[in-house]
Amino acid sequence: MTLNTEERNAIVTIRLQKAKETLQEVKVIVTMNLWRTAANRLYYACYYAVSALLIKHGYSPRTHSGTISLLSLHFVSKGLVNEQQGKFYGNLFELREKGDYSDWVVIEAEDVLSRLQPAEKFIAEIEKLIVSIP
Repeated sequence: MTLNTEERNAIVTIRLQKAKETLQEVKVIVTMNLWRTAANRLYYACYYAVSALLIKHGYSPRTHSGTISLLSLHFVSKGLVNEQQGKFYGNLFELREKGDYSDWVVIEAEDVLSRLQPAEKFIAEIEKLIVSIP
């Protein structure tokens, strides 16, 4: 499905709002010590921001791995997104995958708490990129 500019901009706005709301969810979930759920929501908060960036530029990944690949190909490799932030996003995906699908992996407080502030920074940087690149 091809989106016109107005539709694309509307989806970008919605996805950025979802990113911010989901980040707030994480803060509530953390108070309940639900670390696996917090890791899941932390990844999705960043995912919504990245998907907004990709949609703005006409990219439509079909998978989460595709989202990571497109971010790397079109933004990290060009220096628009810091390489460390690209790796951070990939690591969040791996943590979420392990927490969601591995019966033997335990997500602990440090796994989430150490990533909360970097996730906030990541989302803010992606939003700045969305606003600054036409």
